[in-house]
Parts: sequence; C-alpha cells; structure tokens
Amino acid sequence: MGKVIAIDGPAGAGKGTIAKLLAGELGFSYLDTGALYRAVALALREKGINPEDSDEKIASALKGIGIAFKDEKVFLKENSQLSTLNSQRPDGRDVSEDIRTTEMGHYSSVFSARKAVRDFLLDIQRNASLNSDLVAEGRDMTTVVFPDAWKKFYLDASVEERAKRRYLQLKEKGINITESEAKNDVVERDARDSRRDIAPLMKAEDAVLIDSSSMTIDKVLENIMKVIRADH
Repeated sequence: MGKVIAIDGPAGAGKGTIAKLLAGELGFSYLDTGALYRAVALALREKGINPEDSDEKIASALKGIGIAFKDEKVFLKENSQLSTLNSQRPDGRDVSEDIRTTEMGHYSSVFSARKAVRDFLLDIQRNASLNSDLVAEGRDMTTVVFPDAWKKFYLDASVEERAKRRYLQLKEKGINITESEAKNDVVERDARDSRRDIAPLMKAEDAVLIDSSSMTIDKVLENIMKVIRADH
C-alpha cells in the first residue's frame, strides 16, 4: 500500500482543487470520492431508485453497477459485477459531465447517508491506494476510509465563503443558480453530512485543521506542504 494523504471537509471548502494540486506537486495519484458518490447516485436514479427506498433495494440495484476512475474521468457500466478504480482500460459510459449537475450533487449527498452505498464504495476507495501513493479527498477519508493515513487534513471555510465559491463554480459551468440558492445548497449539505448516522462529517483528532476562508489557493497549498515537509 502506498502513502495516503487524506483530506476531509464540507462542501465548497476547496478540497478538490487542493487535492489535485497537491497530487501534482508530490507525484501522487488523485482520488475524487465525490465523483464516485455522484456516479452511484446517477446510476441509482437511472434505475428508478429513490432515497426513501430500502437498503435492500439499493444494495440489489448496486450489484449491477461497475465504476472505473481513470485520469480524473468517471466511467459507469451497468450489469457488471466489477467495481474498480484506476482500471488500465476503463470501459462503460463516460459520465464525468453528467454527474456535475446540481441535481446529482443533491442526490449524491442524500444517497451517501445510506449504508448500502457507503459499503459499496468503501473497498473501491481503499483499493485505490494499493499500487500508488494517493491524495484522497471527501467527507470521511480521515475517519473511516483511511483512518491510518500518512497525513490527515481537515479543510474548512466560512459558510459565506463556501457559498460564494459554489456559486461561481456552477456559474462557470453554465448552470443557472442564484447566490441565495448556492448558500441554501451548502447549508443543507452541511446538515446532511454532519448529522447522518453513518460516517458523519467530522474532524479526525489527528487531522490538521486549515481554515481557507481568507486564504488563496496557493497559500493553502503552501501550508499543507509545510506540514508534509516537516517530517523530512
């Protein structure tokens, strides 16, 4: 197993941007767990599964889903018993753009609270570190998926700043949303992520807290690299 740098934090904290930059800086692989949850949500919705359905029904639907993550693209394959990451030749449908809608963001957050979904993705995520050093970001990387990670960080920012980032991110993608709607989305996701019974979002005791509210991306990366280099 390679070295793992695990980064947790709420929506809009900048985890994805920082994780990608950090992976590039260190020559590590990058794991976008949010994309995996969005892909699962897309597949479940296409199968007619609702958030209110039983864990048994959700688990049954997941048995026919295969996921591959390669070069920051997500591939979805149905009627497959294989669920893998970093496949050398990922097949199936490229859903990298389809999963980036506000609707899939909502359903990924809702479905992520279900045990059947988290169980389905747990080994898939862990297997990503078997053959390479990894930067993994999400909601429970430091507490559940990689509790023994080499380095742990909790990236946070104020609700106002995260809502602003979310608004600008979606506007850049051509998605019509107001700043008020972006803030409501962030607040709702915070509540779901922190209050769910299974793997709730929380700071691990041994994770380094970084508040990026008033920091540039470069400054956040600089602070993280200082922590990493301190052991060298």
